[in-house]
Formats: sequence, C-alpha cells, structure tokens
Amino acid sequence: MDEKIREKKIYKVTVLGSIVNVLLVVLKFLFGILGHSAAMIADAVHSLSDLITDIIVLVFVKLSNKPKDNDHDYGHGKYETLATSIIGLALLFVGAMICYGGVEKIIMAWQGEELQQPGIIAFVAAVLSIIFKEWVYRITVKVGQQVGSQAVIANAWHHRSDAFSSIGTALGIGGAIFLGSRWTVLDPIAAVVVSVFIIKTAWTLIRQAADELLEKSLPESIENEIVKIAESEPGVTGVHHLCTRRIGNNIAIEMHLRMPGDMLLYTAHKRATEVEKKLREQFGESTHISLHVEPLKIDGKYVDPDDSSENK
Repeated sequence: MDEKIREKKIYKVTVLGSIVNVLLVVLKFLFGILGHSAAMIADAVHSLSDLITDIIVLVFVKLSNKPKDNDHDYGHGKYETLATSIIGLALLFVGAMICYGGVEKIIMAWQGEELQQPGIIAFVAAVLSIIFKEWVYRITVKVGQQVGSQAVIANAWHHRSDAFSSIGTALGIGGAIFLGSRWTVLDPIAAVVVSVFIIKTAWTLIRQAADELLEKSLPESIENEIVKIAESEPGVTGVHHLCTRRIGNNIAIEMHLRMPGDMLLYTAHKRATEVEKKLREQFGESTHISLHVEPLKIDGKYVDPDDSSENK
C-alpha cells in the first residue's frame, strides 16, 4: 500500500475516534455528575485516556512514516512501536486506577457505609458509550489490519476496553437502580472485574512493544517461509545465519546464501537480487533485506575453485 494512502487512512480513522471520544468525555462527565455516579465519572476518565492516545497515534504515525535519513538508516518505524508501548502503559495506569477505586468502594460497603445510588441518566450514558465505542473499535481495527499498523490496532483495543468498561459501569449502575440501594455495591464490583480485562489488554500491548524494542526474532513459521523462498531460487543451495526482527510496521531480514564457488560474481548477484525481489513481494516493498553470498564448503572448509587442492 502506498505510504500516503496508508497515512491518510490512519489519520481519518484516528480523527473519527477522537471526535467520538471528545463527545463521550463531555457526556460521561456531565451525566456522571448529574446522575451522582462515581463509576460513570471513572468511565469518563477512561474515555479521556482514549482521547490522549488518539493524539499520540496521530503524532507518532506521522513520525514513523518519515523516510530514511543520515541519522536513521533503518527508517523511523520504531516510533510506531513506541506509540504502542505508551498506549499500553496508559491502559495499565487507567485499569489500575479503576480497580483501586472499585476496591475502595467495596470495602466501604463491606464496613456498612451506604453508597449513593446513581441516577438513570448515568445508565443512559453507559449504554450510549457501549454502542459508540464498539462501533469505533470495529472501524479502527479494520483499518489497522488493512494498513498493517500495530499502533492503530492497539488504539482500536483501547476503544474496545472503554466499551468493556462501560459494560461494567452499565451493569453496576443498572443493578443499583433497578435492584435497590442495597445493591449499589454492584457498581464498584463490576468496575473491578472490567479493570482486570483492561490490565490484561495493557500487558499484552506492553509485552508486544517490548519484544520489538528488544529485537525479538520473527515467529518460526515466518522464518521458515523466508528460508523456503530463498532456497527456491536456482543456485542457492542453503541458508544460514538468518536474523530477523520487526521495525515498526516493517520487518528486517539478514542472512547468508550459499552458492557454488565457481559461479560468476554477476550470476551470484543476479540470484541474490531475485531472492530480494521475492522476499519484498511476500513481505512488502519496505522490507529491509541484507544478504551475504558465500561459496559452498567441502569437508567444512571453503575451497578455491581454481585450485581444488588448496583449502582456504
């Protein structure tokens, strides 16, 4: 996909999410205050964190799409990885705060303190939030998969985590309203349950970003596919010293190709170029590829084709 089209798609879906987040933040804070619902106010804070991560995605995707320069020979793809880690950390913080607030209120109820019953207006806000956030999630994750952006997919899951949070809020508020004041504790209980899912999602995103920042190799299935593509080229008899990693949205491949020692340099270069072409067709034009060509070994040693008796 053309980088300009990719960037346009990312910006369009992120701006859409930002508009929805702005509306929901105002709606939740207003209805949370009017409906006397601490859970809805906490949900508003969660939506506010969504808005912040939208801004992060807009900024970092712009940076990650910058072309290579003298200071960044491998491009700027890691900015996108950094954005994913920031989103994960933001989710972790919000999840922990929701959990803390919920546990605190459960303890208060356990000690006999009566919790304030929320109003129906807060329940309406929670239902609207579920509908809109799930809608934005589906649109955002679809675009993220189309353009192959982990940061956009991470942001989509942040939208869904907000929907999950609103589900818990709706259950708690609904239970407190329709079951009576004795059941107001359902609000914080639901918030704690939802916070566990939020923290789990955050941990997945943080671990994924950490793997990339620590140069974790690509999955074995992908590496096997790389070897298969290389060895399918005539003249390539083997592959070794394969090193792979992810650079933001792109991947990097480095490996040694073994070819007959008496092959002309021109022919060897041509074969290696064909391998590069096939790899880019499979993994994208922006794939970083570094190939080293070397002759076959006989009895574990390189042999000069001009003098088969001399080992080198």
